Amino acid sequence: MTLARFEPWSVIDLLHRDLNRLTRGRGGFADGDDSVADWVPAVDIIEESNRFVLRADLPGVVPENIDVSMDKGVLTVSGQRDAIASAEDATFQRLERANGRFLRRFSLPESADADSISARSNNGILEVTIPKQPEIKARRITVESD
Repeated sequence: MTLARFEPWSVIDLLHRDLNRLTRGRGGFADGDDSVADWVPAVDIIEESNRFVLRADLPGVVPENIDVSMDKGVLTVSGQRDAIASAEDATFQRLERANGRFLRRFSLPESADADSISARSNNGILEVTIPKQPEIKARRITVESD
């Protein structure tokens, strides 16, 4: 008896990739608009008492091909994974690992310290550390009279 795994979202993911490939060259990622990507890395976001930590799975992506930027409260992680060259006589039986451009964007809360964001890549995992700003406590303001 053969068991088959049913993943309904994989069909939608394939349609999304095909649509992205069709629109490339008509204002897609290849023409400078970074709203379309070839693949999307998995990301974990953890909130700790003094910081946020974002971990992205980027196996096979060298740190030189990763771009992390922050603009107007939006953290952008983008880059590219190059295809692995194969021997001339090799034929592929199945290709599941996507190559090409990737892009993820995250809105940061007001408590994030945008000036102190740091990123490091180790063993295919990108870790972006976003410190929290010190909490500003409310204070009472006295009203003076003339």
